[in-house]
Amino acid sequence: MSRFTKKGEKEVPELNTMSLPDLIFSLLFFFMIVTTAREVTLKVQLRLPKATELTKLERKSLATFLYMGVPLKQYQAKYGTEAAIQLNDKFASPNDIFDFIAQEKNSMSEADAQYMTTILKIDGDTKMGIVTEVKQKLREANALKIFYSSVPDTELAQ
Repeated sequence: MSRFTKKGEKEVPELNTMSLPDLIFSLLFFFMIVTTAREVTLKVQLRLPKATELTKLERKSLATFLYMGVPLKQYQAKYGTEAAIQLNDKFASPNDIFDFIAQEKNSMSEADAQYMTTILKIDGDTKMGIVTEVKQKLREANALKIFYSSVPDTELAQ
């Protein structure tokens, strides 16, 4: 009869790490493609007016956006069918603009806060009354650099 004997301790083979960088870069590319930067969910109808003389914003990181338009259908029961103001992801009144601008300036560095630009994205059918009221509140908040957002009109440019 034969006898089983141990001929020594068996070692665990060394882990091969040759393909590890490929795996890491594959995961990195996957997450870069799948993720998106956070954007504001529009709760108002927004058809921007057309214009021919447009300038591109140079430093978008210093921009603060205000949206104005009629609330979307799912919000009309609560907010009505008149033009409303949207600050980030919530509806607001003109009186909330001062606090919103102050909060945005506080989130920036002191050097950048003086260059903050307020961009008004206004639906083409919005009445000027609410726009004038918003501009007055921006003046009170010392947000004097205001841009109006629009889309290029290729028919008028020719």
